[in-house]
Amino acid sequence: MISESLVEILKEIPDNVTLVAVSKTKPIEAIKEAYLAGQKDFGENKVQELVAKHEQLPKDIKWHLIGHLQTNKVKYVAPFVHLIHAVDSEKLLLEINKQAQKNNRIIDVLLQFHIAQEDTKFGFSVDECKLLLKNCASILNTRILGVMGMASFVDDETQIRNEFKTLRNIFNELKSEYFGNAPYFSTISMGMSGDYSLAIEEGSTMVRVGSAIFGTR
Repeated sequence: MISESLVEILKEIPDNVTLVAVSKTKPIEAIKEAYLAGQKDFGENKVQELVAKHEQLPKDIKWHLIGHLQTNKVKYVAPFVHLIHAVDSEKLLLEINKQAQKNNRIIDVLLQFHIAQEDTKFGFSVDECKLLLKNCASILNTRILGVMGMASFVDDETQIRNEFKTLRNIFNELKSEYFGNAPYFSTISMGMSGDYSLAIEEGSTMVRVGSAIFGTR
């Protein structure tokens, strides 16, 4: 079932869009099945679970940390994480840079923006982000690849679409003002199992899909 679901989703997704299979709470066997079907990008939202799975699974898996990350836990994923999706403070970005230095790595990250009309979501405002980029211009071991955001958990397609448009506009603004000479600044991570098609229509280049691949918990 997992491999069949993957094939169907990959048929719908353009070549320029990366599929991150959200494997949080899923057993090792389920991840192995997806891996054997060709999936290499997996997303986890808890550091402890991510570290345990990294130790047990093939080393060519690209692990994405997609959940809210506490600064005191960065050191556990710094040696191997492929991409940290949810950088939502200057303090966190500086800690990632520090741990990347210790591991002699450059760690790729996305800046998370608050685009939903819900209070529970983390993320920068545009003004906060611009202040961050001015303050952190000299960090050398962290590379900002783009932006990430989550739409409101509602049935209103127009609202979801508008929130995705907001994130795409933020990406374009940052690209022109701060990353014009940085070809690596190219990622707009938005869209999950219920709304990834809309997200792709609105410019997403990375979708995070869990239940549509692995089934509901």
